Amino acid sequence: MCGIIGVTGRSGVSRLLIDGLRSLEYRGYDSAGIAVQTEDGLTVLRRAGKLAELDAVVSELEPFGTVGIGHTRWATHGAPTERNAHPVVDGPERVAVIHNGIIENHEVLREELVATGVEFRSDTDTEILAHLVSRELAGGASLGQAVRTTAQRLEGSYAFAAISADHPGVLAVVRCQSPLILGVGDEASYLASDIPALLPHTKRVMSLDDGDVAVLTPGTITVTDVDGVEVERDVRTINWDPVQVQKGGYRHFMMKEIEEQPSAVSATIAQCLSEDAEHIRIPALDALGPRLETIKRITFVACGTSWHAGLAAKFYVENLCGIPVDVDYASEFRYRQMQAGPDHLIVPITQSGETLDTLTAVRQAKAAGSPIIAVVNVAESSADREADASVLTVAGPEIGVASTKAFTTQLVALYMLALDLASRRGALTREQLDERVQPLRRLRFAMEGALRHKEHVRRIAYHFSQARDFLFLGRGVNYPIALEGALKLKEISYIHAEGYPAGEMKHGPIALIDANMPVVVIATPGRVYDKVLANIQEVRSRDGQVIAVCAEGDERVRSQADHVLEVPVVDEDISGLVNVIPLQLLSYYIAERRGCDIDQPRNLAKSVTVE
Repeated sequence: MCGIIGVTGRSGVSRLLIDGLRSLEYRGYDSAGIAVQTEDGLTVLRRAGKLAELDAVVSELEPFGTVGIGHTRWATHGAPTERNAHPVVDGPERVAVIHNGIIENHEVLREELVATGVEFRSDTDTEILAHLVSRELAGGASLGQAVRTTAQRLEGSYAFAAISADHPGVLAVVRCQSPLILGVGDEASYLASDIPALLPHTKRVMSLDDGDVAVLTPGTITVTDVDGVEVERDVRTINWDPVQVQKGGYRHFMMKEIEEQPSAVSATIAQCLSEDAEHIRIPALDALGPRLETIKRITFVACGTSWHAGLAAKFYVENLCGIPVDVDYASEFRYRQMQAGPDHLIVPITQSGETLDTLTAVRQAKAAGSPIIAVVNVAESSADREADASVLTVAGPEIGVASTKAFTTQLVALYMLALDLASRRGALTREQLDERVQPLRRLRFAMEGALRHKEHVRRIAYHFSQARDFLFLGRGVNYPIALEGALKLKEISYIHAEGYPAGEMKHGPIALIDANMPVVVIATPGRVYDKVLANIQEVRSRDGQVIAVCAEGDERVRSQADHVLEVPVVDEDISGLVNVIPLQLLSYYIAERRGCDIDQPRNLAKSVTVE
């Protein structure tokens, strides 16, 4: 992991590679490098640390060529040093390789290569790829054949790309359970691990299936399976605008994306409404037909922030549909004995559609006969293509590593999914379903109202920026929002924070509360409002400092809290979409005050494509 970029057929390729890597910085990384095919062979430049270190040396040397590959690495095998940075080269330095994922049998292959006299110069599993490709080329294979034969030897999940000094103008790539997108130009061809790196050059893209090997030359792309049989892959036009992946005057992508949430949520709602915008209906679910009526159990599988969205969806589905729901971490789902089958619906939730643990869980459940409905932000991603149906969120590209608009669009998509399921199963009448439309239409204005309080949130955040620990409390549908608030604070400010159901506070966390402990309590109107007020009293009696998320003008909460974060009132079921905004802002401003790298927190990656 983490970012891959490749170009053939463009002059000034070294600058294009740096710009492409810059557009992939959000994925998280600890070293970077490029390799350019020049008249003299290959020029490989690598640096540990941020991309600026690499950019400085590239600007000085400016290797000239029309073919090149670049990579930002998030260390798995080997420390984050220049020695272990990608691209990795073979012994004669005639082949350069970049690689995402993990080669599980790399130790066996390394021993085999060492036995033939190969000397390794890095600690990475990637280096075996360079040597294996080099060996095939020495035997007379083309670059595409060499990559294909190498792929046949590998075990694990990976995507890798190779160039050779002896094969001018050619790039060869292979995908196996790790994202890789090809860009189709008139006189150039491109590859990247994610769409934003392609947007400045082309909007015509091709997604590869697992096992595909592609050979790129200027203006041509040939795809085969791993056995060399040519296959057809559709070219589609994406509607993302390059401006969407620029900061647009904001200091950080995260703030830009926080403020984009009202429009992103509205767009996600719109695609789940009928043409007259009066009725809730998700056309994609029609593909499952009567199978949805026989569902007896639902499991949401996800990781990180998406898991919190799944936990909120448990409340939605059980309340509206009366179906028992489990919420599983994808990394755990795949290792336990699940009673999957035709009456057990599996719903993967993933922003990128490429999270390996989630995809593995999907494949395992699908093999057992379970129907799959994916909630995903990227059309034609692996999750979208492998599901029986998808509910697409309309967040657009999310660049900040700490998810914001992807989370709220997931929440509203899952709520719409629950409503549609309830309708199809007869748990809600048409009239009851349509009554839910008006609150959804007003949701955008409530979210915009929450954003209007951001300067007040900033003052509170600065006051608590030196705290060492936080506790976040919520009940019912806002318990997952408390978890999400704690996760955001941990991710970008590096302050320890825990999210808890407020009723569980007395079963352990209460021992931590003292005058130095800020406690964030979500106390907006709902069925457990009075219970939450009692929890606030429990915190105050231990001298804890209460920061309450409450309805605008709520004097009962204001009289009991040390600080309040006010939000407009919406229906309880969708209150999390509004209540999470001040928590995102609180984390952002605390991290800003502490001087943290908000868009690229240490040790984190945007899309985790390794186990």
